[in-house]
Amino acid sequence: MGMDTMSVFISVGTPANDRQEAFIRAVEDRLRSEGLVPHTVGRNTFSSDAPLKAVTELMDKCSGAVVIALERTFFPNGLQKRGGPEESAIANVKLPTPWNQVEAAMAYARGHPLLIIVENGLKSEGLLERGYDWYVQWVTPDPSALHSLEFNGVLASWKEKVQARTMHAGLARPDPGEMTVGEMLKDLRLSQLWAVLAAVVALVIGAFTLGAKLFAA
Repeated sequence: MGMDTMSVFISVGTPANDRQEAFIRAVEDRLRSEGLVPHTVGRNTFSSDAPLKAVTELMDKCSGAVVIALERTFFPNGLQKRGGPEESAIANVKLPTPWNQVEAAMAYARGHPLLIIVENGLKSEGLLERGYDWYVQWVTPDPSALHSLEFNGVLASWKEKVQARTMHAGLARPDPGEMTVGEMLKDLRLSQLWAVLAAVVALVIGAFTLGAKLFAA
């Protein structure tokens, strides 16, 4: 992977309609235009493993996460804390896929920078609430929302954190053709370094032996 490309995990449910699909694609396209490679289990990255294991393995290969929370479930009316002293009526409740909460928590536990995009009107709860270590953007799920001053500013700030995370984790490496010998040696693990030194020593001894034989002849 080159220095100008970084993998990011996208937490998003299966779109319910064309409008949601168009918004998700717009987010993916915007990320790609920034040199970021979006990955979503079951959307553009597939695995034969169970979903949670697949998410875990994919997230470990990424250096940032984007949560796109869109309406999955709608309750016209109902009750909360039913049967208790604090029972109350609720109406027009919209909820996203619970995977948004699960994957946001997994990403945060790994130290991944989080970009949280939430559809206006969704219930504000859990990791989709404001007040944590990340900024929650409430938007109308339309591609035009991705060109606002707010979105551009938050995206730029988040991307800087992803870049720092990528380099710190070693998930993006320079082109070997552009590296100095010192940088290459610094980038090697101890076992690899010993192998290189052993090869160099063997090469020097071989050259010395060959030279001695030719001189003697």
